[in-house]
Amino acid sequence: MAESHVPVLLAPLLRAVAPVSGVWLDGTFGAGGYSRGLLAAGADKVIGVDRDPLVFDMAASWAGEYGDRLRLVEGTFSDLDQLAGESLDGVVLDLGVSSMQLDLAERGFSFLRDGPLDMRMEQAGPSAADLLNTVEESVIADVLYYYGEERAARRIARAIVAARPLTRTAELAEAVASCLPRSKPGQSHPATRSFQAIRIWVNDEFRQLVDGLSAAERALKPGGKLAVVSFHSLEDRIVKRFMQARSNSAGGGSRYAPVQDTAPAAFTMPFRRAIGPDPDEEAANPRARSALLRVAVRTEAPAGGVDADALAMPRLPKGGH
Repeated sequence: MAESHVPVLLAPLLRAVAPVSGVWLDGTFGAGGYSRGLLAAGADKVIGVDRDPLVFDMAASWAGEYGDRLRLVEGTFSDLDQLAGESLDGVVLDLGVSSMQLDLAERGFSFLRDGPLDMRMEQAGPSAADLLNTVEESVIADVLYYYGEERAARRIARAIVAARPLTRTAELAEAVASCLPRSKPGQSHPATRSFQAIRIWVNDEFRQLVDGLSAAERALKPGGKLAVVSFHSLEDRIVKRFMQARSNSAGGGSRYAPVQDTAPAAFTMPFRRAIGPDPDEEAANPRARSALLRVAVRTEAPAGGVDADALAMPRLPKGGH
């Protein structure tokens, strides 16, 4: 699996952070593609972090070839500064669910493969089925609307509640599709936004992202590089606002970010725009089409922090994450 898995935007990322040297942390280890790319590009050591314990079992067949240049740690990247245990020359985050996780029907992430309605990255805590079968209809609607930008959120939530109890991904996909127009050729599956929103909810992904960005700021050395690949517009917005806020480059602030104008900038931004896939990668890997890479470089300023509200982190209005 690791041999065939090529992570999205690997080549543009390695170009953007070149030269690669020192100690790097791959906060979303997955199938190990970014870690291997960083080691091949010149990193002395990579610390591979993942909240999914299964990925380390899958890496067991090849990780040993790197010796002590690769250290694997189970945990969430929101704690990456503590998990690293040392200052870092670079941090890479590849947000969302990995293709490896999507390909395993038993993990319950995909609407294309019938399996248990799970979606837990850590394989601990309430599953998607646990939550969807117990919370109020209004909470499900809020999750779909605020985390998935789904305009038909109320209609879908009503259909989900009517179909309870749900135990399989196919049941959820059918409930969602039953109340939406059939997708036209070239359009995404009707359940795409709903599955994405529910997965984010189950794994508290937006809070993890905000905490992980702040942890990276604390862990990086002056000159250290932070590279984040996102696939979801709401994730990219959080990353963009964080980098702008901590580099004092948000154009004098905004209604979301009354940025710390007097605080020294913790980052510089070598690229003013997000980096997308080149035409060859886009043609070879449809998943790359929505991918965006943002890069920031750590300064010598003390680490600070940005409130989640300043980053426009989506929140559910009735509690929850």
